[in-house]
Amino acid sequence: MKLQGKKILVTGADGFIGSHLTEHLVLNGADVRAFVYYNSFNSWGWLDDADADIRQSLDVFAGDIRDPHGVQTAMKGCDVVMHLAALIAIPYSYHSPDTYVDTNIKGTLNVVQAARTHGVERVVHTSTSEVYGTARFVPITEAHPLQGQSPYSASKIGADQIAQSFHSSFDTPVATIRPFNTYGPRQSARAVIPTIIAQVASGMHSIKLGAVHPTRDFNYVDDTVRGFVAVAQCDQAVGQVVNIGSNYEISVGDTARLIAEIMQKEVDFTCDAQRLRPAGSEVERLWADNTLARELTGWSPQFPGVDGLREGLRKTIDWFSEPSNLQRYKAGSYNI
Repeated sequence: MKLQGKKILVTGADGFIGSHLTEHLVLNGADVRAFVYYNSFNSWGWLDDADADIRQSLDVFAGDIRDPHGVQTAMKGCDVVMHLAALIAIPYSYHSPDTYVDTNIKGTLNVVQAARTHGVERVVHTSTSEVYGTARFVPITEAHPLQGQSPYSASKIGADQIAQSFHSSFDTPVATIRPFNTYGPRQSARAVIPTIIAQVASGMHSIKLGAVHPTRDFNYVDDTVRGFVAVAQCDQAVGQVVNIGSNYEISVGDTARLIAEIMQKEVDFTCDAQRLRPAGSEVERLWADNTLARELTGWSPQFPGVDGLREGLRKTIDWFSEPSNLQRYKAGSYNI
């Protein structure tokens, strides 16, 4: 199935990955309805920064993914749904877990119920590598056990199962994309790469971090966006879960040192206790096996390995280093 000319609903279009995906779809000929979180300021989140021709091409729907009636209304006339709307901050899930159940699980239920009602051609549901918990084997395939080590990851496991159940029970055409750690311009400072870059770019010399020994499989946002498109267009992906990852593992500490090297800054790294996860909740190791994505969809990362990470970090650093972008971030404050 090709997306060009299709009416596509993107939930979470105002967020980090959602805004990049929305722009990509518009630029490639799709008719996009952008579901943004309603607010009294009439803000479209990161889409407010999109080029004028992209903003003018959008059909914007302001609502709340937790409201089933609004989701039903938003989906009318749509052929494809890209479901990204979610609460994603792990530390905040320790603070307010109930909101994660409402947004991530019930929100996903609202989406697949509406998709069933309206007979959409494809639903791409967004999972996360956090559902795997600490790797029991590497690289992590889609058959790896699911482990809810935080309220956030538990809510996403629930959301994944709700989405998959609608395919099994009602033949709803759901494909689940499971991105590993996406980074890039516009990402929230609650993520590790933006918090390092923002602190260094703000002139700080003692960079505050949480645990530096865990490993991650970092993916530049352009690769993640291409993964969404590849999964959406692949008929064989329906009913499947597909990892989108670089198949490259690096520790948080080595990532921080690489950022400092690229930015040509002499800094030291200190442990800030409030940034540490509870011991049993920390995901110690993530490393994606992307074989299924390659075989099913033909997708492969354009930013692979350490060289790809270095290139993606340069692009991210360039964006954060723009004063108008950097001033959006409170580098000296910890954002849960």
